[in-house]
Amino acid sequence: MPTLDVCFSPELLPLYNLRGKVAVVVDILRATSSMVTALAAGVTHIVPVAELAECREFAPQGYLTAAERDGLQAEGVDLGNSPFGYLDGKVAVQERAVAITTTNGTRAIHLSLSADAVVLGAFLNLEAVAQFLRQQQKDVVVVCAGWKGMFNLEDTLYGGALAERLADGFDISSSDATLAALHLWQLANPDLAGYLLQSSHVRRLNSLEVNQDMDFCIRLDEYNIVPIWQDGRIVAL
Repeated sequence: MPTLDVCFSPELLPLYNLRGKVAVVVDILRATSSMVTALAAGVTHIVPVAELAECREFAPQGYLTAAERDGLQAEGVDLGNSPFGYLDGKVAVQERAVAITTTNGTRAIHLSLSADAVVLGAFLNLEAVAQFLRQQQKDVVVVCAGWKGMFNLEDTLYGGALAERLADGFDISSSDATLAALHLWQLANPDLAGYLLQSSHVRRLNSLEVNQDMDFCIRLDEYNIVPIWQDGRIVAL
């Protein structure tokens, strides 16, 4: 039976051997939620990069550029890190490619590339990712992007939600991290929005007056789409 483990922070990844496994990278607020939404809105592919300067260099190649630092849209780019950037019609995104850099999410993707497959998880595509993992029948590590290397609640809750969905076919009991994530999810699930109001990142976003992003990012199963890393870019499977 394949196992499901939860890595609470990219800083802990050296303790995990990702070879032969599927890495599910999650940054609920907001990078992976935004990338899932982008692909669902018709973006052809996404190139996650580490630095702002590198992101901006994609613009002359016809890419839309998306960048965020400390929760705010960076200067000199087309989009920030909100899923609404791909939905509100202010920027035409259909059939466009996007280069993106964020504080936490894009770094977590690059640190996970030794895995057999890297997919992006969000509450928005929870069941789609669960279905993909059932088909793969490989050990899974949920890589929580966290906040600047530190633990956060929302990514860990996603790990617990995924564990609950996969409980019938995966070993979710041999990892204390997975059990902790599952217990947190079961505690939070009856009022997920209310529970997350306690989290540092939600309070940070609310101070930036983008609290509507959280409400959107915690919707369950909005999209039947699995973003996967292929040949240096993220595409919809």
